[in-house]
Formats: sequence, structure tokens, C-alpha cells
Amino acid sequence: MRDLRGVLAPSGRLRAAINTGNKALVQEDGGRLRGVGPALAGRLAEEIGVPLEPVLYPGAGKVVDAAAGGAWSVAFLAVDPARADRVAFSRPYVTIDTTYAVRPGGPATPAFVDAPGMTILSAAGSAYDLHLDKTIRHATVVRADSPGASMDRFAAGEGDAVAGVRATLTARFGGSEDAVVLAEALASAHQAMAVPAALAEIVPDLDGFLTRARVDGFIHQAIAASGARGLTIPD
Repeated sequence: MRDLRGVLAPSGRLRAAINTGNKALVQEDGGRLRGVGPALAGRLAEEIGVPLEPVLYPGAGKVVDAAAGGAWSVAFLAVDPARADRVAFSRPYVTIDTTYAVRPGGPATPAFVDAPGMTILSAAGSAYDLHLDKTIRHATVVRADSPGASMDRFAAGEGDAVAGVRATLTARFGGSEDAVVLAEALASAHQAMAVPAALAEIVPDLDGFLTRARVDGFIHQAIAASGARGLTIPD
């Protein structure tokens, strides 16, 4: 990997955008960040020889919106062509299932959520929200500012279903008598490292970094340590 310190950390710190709304990649434990996303950010900071400065966001849409403003230099996002004008993506390092939580007695599979009269809550700008925008034909999609906000509204009685990362929905509604997390996936989100579009030339270096982290077992160990479920590591 070329010397990336001057590119990614001109201030002497690696400012890494962390989406705390994605519980499959990020967990907060007493003010400490855990999960594969923070672990990779820490490893990259160590490799380029600078301290890590996490920059926290409640949802992926907020991360992408801040890409051009210099608030962060590396992020962890789901790959989607609709974001390619603002960020450049590395190869995927994990794949995550997304699905719905529905009311008890509601649809048993994601396909039946898209029906006339159904209302789906979603987090604006998230990978699954972009998927809904392309695929929903009959239901009404109502967007909140973040995954947490969409789940809060669902828990308060709004909507018939809420879309989200399976691990996030399970953490919030698992065991609840008022919601059922569907077993079938809505879509698989390929998670990658990202940089602002202006730094696209360093994507091959990030690819090399992720290959090393996969081959030496670092990504697998970070997932295992976090306890997150529903993640697979691409070859």
C-alpha cells in the first residue's frame, strides 16, 4: 500500500465516518465502539501511523451527505450506484441481510409487504431505502431521518412494517410481542469502505488493505468478537 497518510489524514488523524445506525457493523458499549467497521478503521489508522478519530452518524444517508464537506476521509457504506457521484467504493468486505419487522399477524415474507394499503417505514438514504425506491410498486414508503427514528415510529404504532438491517431490527424487536422480524431477506447489502469521490484514485489501496484483513483472519475475528449475526465474508 502506498503512503496514504497525507491523503487520508492531512490533519494527522484518520477521520473515519461510523454509521451507528447499522448494528451489524457497529455496536456501542459504554461509550466504546465495537464491531467490524470500527475495527477496520482502527487497523487502517495503525497502518498509516496516525490516531483514529471516529466521526459518528445516525444513518448512512447522513454519511453520504457529508462526503464532499471534508468531515471524514474514509467510511463504511453499502455499495450502491446511486451514491457513486459522491463516494467511491472499495471491494465489499461483508454482505449483510436486510429485511422487515412487521406487526404480529402481518405479512410472512417481504414480497407480501408490497401491497396496496401497506405503509413501510424506512431510513432515508440507507441501502435498503434505495432498494425500496427501486422495487416498491404498491405500498407507501414513509422515510425517517435515521434507522433509529424509523424504528421509534414503528414502535409507537406508525406503519405496517419497518425496513432495516436484520441485526438492527433483531436488536430492537427480538422477543417483542408487538413486532416480528421476517426470516426471509429483503435484499443483501454489500458493505465496502468508501472515500469521497475526489479520492477515488486510492480505492485500489483500500482493496489491498481489505484483502490482507480477510486473508489473515482479521475481518472474521472482528465479526466473531462483536457477536453480530447475518454477516458473510465475500471471497
